[in-house]
Amino acid sequence: MDISVIGAGAMGMLFGGYLSAKHNVTMIGRNAQKADNIAKNGITIRETSGEERTYYPSSVSDTSGMNAAELVILFTKSGSSEEALEKNKALIGRDTVLMTLQNGAGHEELLKKYAPEENIIIGTTQQGSYKLDDRSVCHSGIGSTALGVICGRCERFSHIADAFEQCSLPCEVTDNVRQMIWSKLMINASSSVLSGIVQTAQGYVAENEALWSIAKKLIAEICAVACADGYKFDAEEQTERIYKHLKNAPGGYTSIYADIKAGRKTEVRRINGFVADTAKRLGISAPVNETVTELVIAMEGKNEGRL
Repeated sequence: MDISVIGAGAMGMLFGGYLSAKHNVTMIGRNAQKADNIAKNGITIRETSGEERTYYPSSVSDTSGMNAAELVILFTKSGSSEEALEKNKALIGRDTVLMTLQNGAGHEELLKKYAPEENIIIGTTQQGSYKLDDRSVCHSGIGSTALGVICGRCERFSHIADAFEQCSLPCEVTDNVRQMIWSKLMINASSSVLSGIVQTAQGYVAENEALWSIAKKLIAEICAVACADGYKFDAEEQTERIYKHLKNAPGGYTSIYADIKAGRKTEVRRINGFVADTAKRLGISAPVNETVTELVIAMEGKNEGRL
């Protein structure tokens, strides 16, 4: 397949690197120097075992004049999505499949401005990665990727799941993808965001009584909103699941932690903000998610010197 990956961050490099083993992959980044470095020296992926392998996708920072790709995967931060799609819209032709594997939910509303609904894939992944340098990442979490659609039958994209599978990226197409997105959102919008606010490893959220109390309120609220939206979750089961997750990986640091620490804008608007917006749409309240969203946005303002 002819694949373009928009966003050369940790996850973009992980997927772009693996997919380039058997497909024609082009990495698209904003930084010309970084793009040149990847083009010349490749992407090195380090496994948790310490084993390293270097992959050699193409890499550019300017896509003007390029032909449309068969598949475009969006891996930018959600706040940069529109700018990235607008800048690289030459890659999206009439038959291009446009995919998001970004954190959070609700990205399809933007994607519909750039591709027909029947050509859009929404997905979620359990793969994990963090940057070592501008062309190297550590493959920190191994899991499956789920792909779904916003209209039509998901089976028509089975060949894309097969393409991922060929490159050691376990993948499935499913009609249940929105349920799975809500499930991942459950962790990101509770323990992950709280670890980012207090700037600690995620295990501290389960260890600290006050933080865990807030986490449980967030989880209960997310479950209520998801259920109202037609996706069934039990708050007690989800609380137990997330507590076990934190205990099994207490030293993990999340992307929202890294963004706040580095003074960058976070994806909270598509995480807790999505929960709050969905609640408003459904005519119910989600005050804890609203407060957390506003708190993180306030922290972003402080980092930018506006407060």
